[in-house]
Amino acid sequence: MHKSSIKIDILLSADKVPENITWNATDSSADMTQKAKAMCIAFWDAADKTALRIDLWTKDMMVDEMGEFFYQMFFTMADTFNRATQDTVQAEEIRVFANSFIKKFRDKQVKENSA
Repeated sequence: MHKSSIKIDILLSADKVPENITWNATDSSADMTQKAKAMCIAFWDAADKTALRIDLWTKDMMVDEMGEFFYQMFFTMADTFNRATQDTVQAEEIRVFANSFIKKFRDKQVKENSA
């Protein structure tokens, strides 16, 4: 068997707001620690049948970046769901939602920035 590890370090302010997120993985193609402005991790607890989540973002994560981040997560969740279940119909529904989400988000950003 092969063991793989992911290490995540969070630097917090005095108010416990994430200032810096870095990570590295033993099987990553990147040979250096990577920086991130946000992260969302979910673990499935089979006993309780619940998702345990860790969602963090740094204070310098901009609203437009957060919208793009969520769009990409939705889209890749559709791909993951499709690979795991072979349910192309449901996966496509997630993609349709992702595309609708980002269009509405971008339209709102344009409207707010022109006001």
